[in-house]
This record gives sequence, C-alpha cells and structure tokens, in this order.
Amino acid sequence: MEQVAAYREGVGDRPVAPSVDAARLRSLLGGPLAADGTNPHALLEQLAGAVDPALVATAGPRFFGFVVGGALDGATCADILTAGWDQVAFNFTTSPAGAVVEDVVGDWLKEAFGLPAHASFGLVTGGQGANTVALAAARHQVLAQAGWDVEERGLMGAPKIRVVAGEERHGTIDRSLRLLGLGAGIVEPVAADANGAIDPEALARLLEAGPEAPTIVCLQAGNVNTGACDDLAAACDAAHRYRSWVHVDGAFGLWAAVSPSTRHLVNGIERADSWAVDGHKWLNVPYDSGYVFCADTQAHTASMSYTAAYLVGHGQGSQRAPSDYVPESSRRARGFATWAALRELGRDGLGELVDRCCAYARSFGDRLGAIEGVEIGNEIVLNQVLVSFGSNERTDRVIANVQRDGTCWAGGTTWRGRRYMRISVSNWSTAEADVERSVAAIRRVLAETL
Repeated sequence: MEQVAAYREGVGDRPVAPSVDAARLRSLLGGPLAADGTNPHALLEQLAGAVDPALVATAGPRFFGFVVGGALDGATCADILTAGWDQVAFNFTTSPAGAVVEDVVGDWLKEAFGLPAHASFGLVTGGQGANTVALAAARHQVLAQAGWDVEERGLMGAPKIRVVAGEERHGTIDRSLRLLGLGAGIVEPVAADANGAIDPEALARLLEAGPEAPTIVCLQAGNVNTGACDDLAAACDAAHRYRSWVHVDGAFGLWAAVSPSTRHLVNGIERADSWAVDGHKWLNVPYDSGYVFCADTQAHTASMSYTAAYLVGHGQGSQRAPSDYVPESSRRARGFATWAALRELGRDGLGELVDRCCAYARSFGDRLGAIEGVEIGNEIVLNQVLVSFGSNERTDRVIANVQRDGTCWAGGTTWRGRRYMRISVSNWSTAEADVERSVAAIRRVLAETL
C-alpha cells in the first residue's frame, strides 16, 4: 500500500513515457524459475524496483492517449481491498457482498445515464466485453423473433442476420461480430457526416432497401477520433420501424449523459435496446471494468446464463446472480471499485468531471489551433482533439518527439486519410496547468521538428 501511495503521489512529476531497455527489464524479472520460493516482502521489493522505471504514467494528469482515465483515489483503494478480500462474484452464495454491490452500482449507473430502470446489466472487463455481451443478446432476440433458438441450435442453418453500423464504428464492434460467429464482413456500413456521426436518413434508406431479415443496428456515442455522437433519437426511430435491435457503443461517449451541458449529445439514448460503456475511461476506475445494459432482460440472460449439476441446491432466492449477465464464472468483484468511484464523485461531481475534461479539450484546440501551420481536424464536441502539424510525415515526427520529450503523451491516428495527433482528455487529475504545460511542450517540440 505504501508503494502504491508513493507512486501515485509522484506520478504527476515523472516523464509520462519511460525510457525502457526491454532486455534489461527482462533480465531483472526473468531467468529460470527458481526451485525455492521467495519471501513475499523480498519479491515485492524486486518487482517494484524493476518495474517502476518502465511504468507509463497513465495514472497521471498529462497522459492523453487512448481515451483512458486514471483511477480515482477511492476507487484505487477499493480495488486494493477487492484483491485482499478475494471474492468470487459468481452469485450471491459465493459472495453476498459482491452480488449486492453490483445491484447497487447497476441502479446508480442506470439513473446517471437515464437508462430504463427495468434494464438488466452486467459488469464486464471493458467496452469490448460489453459490446460482445450486448450483441450476443441482440443475436438471441432477433433470431428468436424469426423462430430460431441460437443457444440450442447454433448458427448453422439459422436465418441470415443483417448488421448495420456506421462506417466510423469502433473496431470492437467488428471483433465482437467475429467472436459471435457472425463475421466482420456481415456489416452493412452507413455513411457518416464530416465529424463521424451516422446519417440517420442514410440509415433509413439502407434499412428500406435491404431484405427483410433479423436486423441489428449498431450506433455510437463518442467517435474514438472526434468524440461525435450519432443522432440516437432519429436513428432509433428509423431502426425500430424495421423491428431492429439497436445497440449503442458508448465506451466513453455515454458519459455525456451525466452532465446537463452535454446530455443533448445523447438525446434518445433510452430508446435503444442495449448499451456498452467503459468504467476505466471517464469514471476513472481501475482497469478491468466495463458495463453492459439490456432493455430485454430475457434476451440478456438467455445469451449468457448457464447451469450445472454442482450448482443445483445453491439457490439464492430472489437475489440476482451477477454471472447470469456476463461470460465469466470465476470473476472478480468489480463492483467495489465502481461503488467507491460513484460515491467519491457523487452525481454532481461526475457531471463536473465530464464538463472539466471537455473544457480542457476545447482549451487544447484553441491554444494549438492558434499556432501558425497547425490545424484542428474535428469539431470538438466532447474530449477529443485532432491536431495536424502540416504534412502527414511532419505530424508523425512531432507526435514521436512529443512522446519522447515526456512532458505529456498523445497518440497518432488517421482520420479521413490524414494523420493527426489525437488528444483525449479523460483523467480526473488533469488541471488547466497541465494543459498549459503540455501545449508549451508541443510548441517547443514543433519548433525543433523539421
């Protein structure tokens, strides 16, 4: 605990990207497995001493890559307690505490997002897990409408499913479709506007033109490059006219719902059938935390739950079994860290965190966009900023040199054929001073980059 506290106290002062000699790190940690065990105190000293210089300061205030937050203090401590308690959050029998805390946070999250109170939910590992569970429920429901039991009969001989999604969807949608046996090639892409949001009229035309079939429509709240959110109300209306299941991938953008100033970006969110969102993004809980919600509880549990002979007799009455809503059985009790984060922030604090990060993103855009030769490539609607420094080659050189400088860290991306630095502001500890310091570093590196 003392080592964790010391690291977190100084994380804002260390270079964000470490200078790592992989061979030396492996020599400190590797070699043949010793025949004899090691004292826990000694091995922890060895581990911390070897690993510390190789840590990326993702928990610090100037890591702006991959749309991830840094864990809040309360959530971090709760996660340490979770490891010590070592609970199996399979059902109420294996951990009454783990099961009940998930009930609580599920209700809190639905209230914060404005989702239907009756929706089922599951705590998964992240956005990928949430998308996969939601699309499994969707697969069940649309095939059940067509008279096919996919859990019993599989996909061989099943009615063909249509999957319609925006051309700027996140890659986890495609991977979920692969994992579910549908294949990424099944997607019928819908045109998006200049900022990456789906065109609802194009969606309606595509649904109208296609064959009548079991259909899943995937929408997006928070484009990974621009932050753009689809017009959920219009898209849900169009999709439901064709009895389609509507899934919203809201890995980070769904958090727009918690602030009055950004809520309009996800108007109509409650009309969808399933939703996916990450906890280790804007909620700033430790990794291995995401949430899935389904308006159709039966479809959700039918796609995920199972039973076995050794489980019979371990009934839990009316208590919800967390494992009925997720793929894992031997699952850690993810609810404690989420409970702590929501309690630490409160409803108002959660909204203020979203507002603050969006304000810092606009500040990045204003400050960098004022530099000669620098172009902002997106309309800044949430926490995402795309920055070009001229040619693709020069932009990549600036990105690499900024990362090497260590003051801050931002990644690169390709958007509409051009290379950009992508700045994602999601960390609870980021302050205006961190924006100023980062912009100064980018200015300095830009001046030195030919």
